[in-house]
Amino acid sequence: MPSLLLAEEIQSADNKIMKPADMELAAVEKKIKKEKKSSKKSKLASDPEPDDSVTPKKKKEKKRKALEIGGGGGGDNEEEKSDTSSEMGEPMNKSGKKKKKIKLDEEKVAEEKVIEDPNAVSNFRISKPLKDALKAKGIESLFPIQAMTFNLVLDGSDLVGRARTGQGKTLAFVLPILESLTNGPAKAARKTGYGKAPSVLVLLPTRELATQVFADFESYGASLGLTSCCLYGGSPYQPQQNALKRGVDIVVGTPGRIKDHLERGTLNLGSLKFRVLDEADEMLRMGFVEDVELILGKVQDVTQVQTLLFSATLPSWVKQISTKFLKADKKTADLVGNEKMKASTNVRHIVLPCSASARTQLIPDIISCYSSGGRTIIFTETKDCASTLAGVLPGARALHGDIQQATREVTLSGFRSGKFTTLVATNVAARGLDIDDVMLIIQCEPPRDVEAYIHRSGRTGRAGKSGIAVMLYDPRKSNFSRIERESGVKFEHISAPQPSDIAKAAGADAAEKINEISDSVIPVFKAAAEELLKTCDLSPTDLLAKALARAVGYTEMKTRSILTSMENHVTLHLECGRAMYSPSFVYGVLRRFLPEDKVESIKGLALTADGKGAVFDVASADLDIFLAGKNNAAGVELQVVKTLPSLQEREPQQRGRFGNGGGGYGGRRGGGFSQNRRGGGGGRFGGGGRGGNRW
Repeated sequence: MPSLLLAEEIQSADNKIMKPADMELAAVEKKIKKEKKSSKKSKLASDPEPDDSVTPKKKKEKKRKALEIGGGGGGDNEEEKSDTSSEMGEPMNKSGKKKKKIKLDEEKVAEEKVIEDPNAVSNFRISKPLKDALKAKGIESLFPIQAMTFNLVLDGSDLVGRARTGQGKTLAFVLPILESLTNGPAKAARKTGYGKAPSVLVLLPTRELATQVFADFESYGASLGLTSCCLYGGSPYQPQQNALKRGVDIVVGTPGRIKDHLERGTLNLGSLKFRVLDEADEMLRMGFVEDVELILGKVQDVTQVQTLLFSATLPSWVKQISTKFLKADKKTADLVGNEKMKASTNVRHIVLPCSASARTQLIPDIISCYSSGGRTIIFTETKDCASTLAGVLPGARALHGDIQQATREVTLSGFRSGKFTTLVATNVAARGLDIDDVMLIIQCEPPRDVEAYIHRSGRTGRAGKSGIAVMLYDPRKSNFSRIERESGVKFEHISAPQPSDIAKAAGADAAEKINEISDSVIPVFKAAAEELLKTCDLSPTDLLAKALARAVGYTEMKTRSILTSMENHVTLHLECGRAMYSPSFVYGVLRRFLPEDKVESIKGLALTADGKGAVFDVASADLDIFLAGKNNAAGVELQVVKTLPSLQEREPQQRGRFGNGGGGYGGRRGGGFSQNRRGGGGGRFGGGGRGGNRW
């Protein structure tokens, strides 16, 4: 009984406590409902989390409802229900707190997934105008050579930089120089006003490179208020003198014209803060050694000048220049090092056998197969060859040293803009030219030096893009294994595209275009088509095939040799069970079972690398005569080959001591450079001069 009375008293006490609370809560609820009707939108806007702001009155309301549901029981059960109700209510939160939290979490995860690029432009001390100029050109990150050298140059160090061609060496000095002149150490010393002397001098080996680097300084420097001029030969002096007289911050030019202006007194290097040698190894090869050293020597106080030397390779003269004209504490940025591979790693390197007479037939097909619709640069060894080849290739233009400078500039401009897509050039286009969408490089023959191959092939596969470099070679005399060995390139050996392969691709394109033709033409041509079907013995399918062939320019199918790439020729492989040491031995074997005129008609004879056989081309019309004749010679094997075997290579002939050498560059005592293809005659101590001027 006492316990029962105690329980009743406790219950009665609880009821007494709850009643006033209930009354108070009811009044509060009524008030809240009234306020919600008039200010629901404003309340949600001003209070993003209204349901989570728990007041003492709301706690009592929750407690009352829990008591009603649980029959007056509290304790753990009440906490459970309250927690469950809270968890269930979170996704329904009107304020969107839960959704907002999820969104923020997702953004945080996304940010964590993005790995920060250490070479991003934002990570370098580049001013906003220059950053904006880079962004306008789509540049968000610096290339490795640019990132490696930027702080070194901006902090005032002399520098030797080396990177593979196509890796952005130009901006590696343009960007930090511009930043130093406007916001860095060189700003205070930079001259201003009319007639100011230049703060920067940039030397380059060719006019094309000079105009390209000048364009970069103009493009990026304009946003910073800096002025530039370009000095090179083949253009009038007066406009250049006028620009120098008005005053410029940056001078870009070739050594010969820079030297001329120094001697005329129109160029003053007294305020120079930067001097740059770009493509220094090419200056050596082009004979600018004396001019470069003279220009560099014009600077009296070398402690006040920062010298930057950039080159793809570092021959001995370039090393001497760096020792003589750069400070002892100079820095080095080398992205090549001792790696064997010197050429661009983004390029597919191909070698393809082709005789000189077959080039004009083969090159258009190579372009069709490998250019991917982009631009093509064809390199020749002589100016005459460049002009001749450009004259026979549809839509091609030539670029070489005999062409006037104004015409050269128009030609390059048209090639860049896409007015034509095939450029035939000598080595004037081999260095540093950065042209978008050059997908294919064709070299008409292996160059004499490895550096030329590296730079020519480097005109494609630039800025991280991929490209193809095809080198043609004559199997009888070309030696490309030296290029492969010294450059680190692994050549891919392929045969010439067969006319049938080109025709199939062209036919497929023509078939697609037929479907695009409007049906409105059918009534006009239908009568002629029906008449053709009646009078022709061919099936409709065969007749349509002939129509497609005619539409793409094929009236007959030709064959192409895999040895010389000559059309209507077939390559044969000869073996006789004995070693074949010389071409004369091969001719002797052929004379055993063939008429003399047929033996003399063979083309491109070359010995196989194993010394056991030989390959040569015969006219397709004579194939049966050759195959039938070999049956009359015991032990002779003669067959058509679909894949070219490895062939012997001939080492390039060296200049003879007494004038009987095989060409070369000649010398003052030798034949020197000759304008004809056969080269100079050679002197007592010099070999015959190399045929044709290279530039």
